[in-house]
Amino acid sequence: MSYKFYGHENSKILKNNSEYKGISTTLELYDLLNDIWCEYSCAPRLRKDWSLENKTVGQCSTTAFLVQDIFGGKVYGIPLEDGSFHCYNVVDGYVFDLTSEQFGNKKLEYKLENEQFREDHFKNEEKYLRYKYLCDELKKKLAKNI
Repeated sequence: MSYKFYGHENSKILKNNSEYKGISTTLELYDLLNDIWCEYSCAPRLRKDWSLENKTVGQCSTTAFLVQDIFGGKVYGIPLEDGSFHCYNVVDGYVFDLTSEQFGNKKLEYKLENEQFREDHFKNEEKYLRYKYLCDELKKKLAKNI
């Protein structure tokens, strides 16, 4: 598979917990999520834009917090015109964004500003349920691979 997400060349980042056996790198996680991301896991306001050709649309915060669960680090946000944030990860000084492909060729500025916290994001129950969906589906996929 060819990888186009921002920071894919830093795939040597190793996970920091044993809960997700079968995942060692961000590339392996991306491959698994590529089969899990769906219209349901997409933010409701962006579902009209979601497609099989652009699976990462509306997946940023839930994916970024799942990445944090597995690899540690921090989640940051890029302010968007609508007042929301596009979330991405920083682990051991490496910046990467598993959902950057949704922006096509648009260049995003990854500054280490606007740290994002799951407590704030998951006050929105719908968002928390989408995050749980990603976690549960990932665990099911990993269980099948053992």
